[in-house]
Amino acid sequence: MIDETVEEIEDMQTHSSSIVAIKAARALGSLTEREVATVEEYLRDLERNSSALRRANPSHASLHTTQQEVVAAVTDADPDSVEAAKRRTREAVEAVVERVETAKHLAAGNAAATVEDGATLLTHDYSSTVIEALELAAEDGKEITVYVTEARPRYLGRKAARTLAALDGIEPHLLVDSANGCVLPECDRVLLGMDCIVGDTLYNRVGTFPLAATAEEVGVPVTVVGSGAKVIEEGFVFENEYRSPSEVMLEPAEGFRIENPAYDATPMRLIEEVVTDEQ
Repeated sequence: MIDETVEEIEDMQTHSSSIVAIKAARALGSLTEREVATVEEYLRDLERNSSALRRANPSHASLHTTQQEVVAAVTDADPDSVEAAKRRTREAVEAVVERVETAKHLAAGNAAATVEDGATLLTHDYSSTVIEALELAAEDGKEITVYVTEARPRYLGRKAARTLAALDGIEPHLLVDSANGCVLPECDRVLLGMDCIVGDTLYNRVGTFPLAATAEEVGVPVTVVGSGAKVIEEGFVFENEYRSPSEVMLEPAEGFRIENPAYDATPMRLIEEVVTDEQ
């Protein structure tokens, strides 16, 4: 299961980091089904497979932190038998999964409380936490206008617009990424998800940096929402993903190279507020 999950995570370029972290935790928990002779052998397998899962997507901070948390919970317990190590692994995996799922919902609820009735917002890409926050705000009776950028070249913003269109109380508008400056003066706030925050830098879907910089220029505040597990002070080095050039252009590139980064880096000085499950 581990090898299959590593391959799946490598291909999960459009999924949220929370989904990836949960899938990886479940996969690591499958080690408890294997037969091993000693505690030392089991712990070596646990660390080796956890490292493989972390390497499958080095850009997802929550994958990194949750995997480390499971391994640390088992090794720090200093189990005296293989069965005790497996039991501690199962407990740690379930705790991680519950925390990730709960944190996401709590963060969405906290973000929904910041959305005012009649607000005009702009969001980028597809963040399941942002979508949930807007859904909760609408369920509370708030009327919201939402501009959604396409998030080229994967066009996940189209998915966000379609999802919002099915919600009562929300009026979505889809626009190309480069048009954000045309509508930002009409907006009360930019509401974004996050891949992670490391120190003084927000890493998120490519296009976030120019959007935040434009919002700063026209005086529109930017709020970022996500699990507190995605906010890391140290111990994690973000590695960007560069995806297939065919996402950008199908015909051969003659005389030039195609760059297709998945994420960009936004200075936190451009972000007014970070909403997590912890606030």
